[in-house]
Amino acid sequence: MNKLELIQALKDATNLSKSQSGAVVDIFFNGMTDALAKADRVEICGLCSFFVKEYDGYTGRNPKTGEKVKIKPKKLPFFKPGKELKERVDL
Repeated sequence: MNKLELIQALKDATNLSKSQSGAVVDIFFNGMTDALAKADRVEICGLCSFFVKEYDGYTGRNPKTGEKVKIKPKKLPFFKPGKELKERVDL
């Protein structure tokens, strides 16, 4: 399911118009994005959680030239499925 399909499903399940459904989905995703940008954890009970992991910088190697390259520290978002989601998928 992509974003447009999610908007359509919300429209079909409620009395909202397509533009109102799109606004709801945008508010939801923007809220999650803003929270993760602040390194907050986003948890949807039973479904999943999103969190940010921080990685230290390290010295890597360019596989083409063999040259050593410094890799900067970085932060990456991670997804962890909840128990209910795991059970529903594993039917």
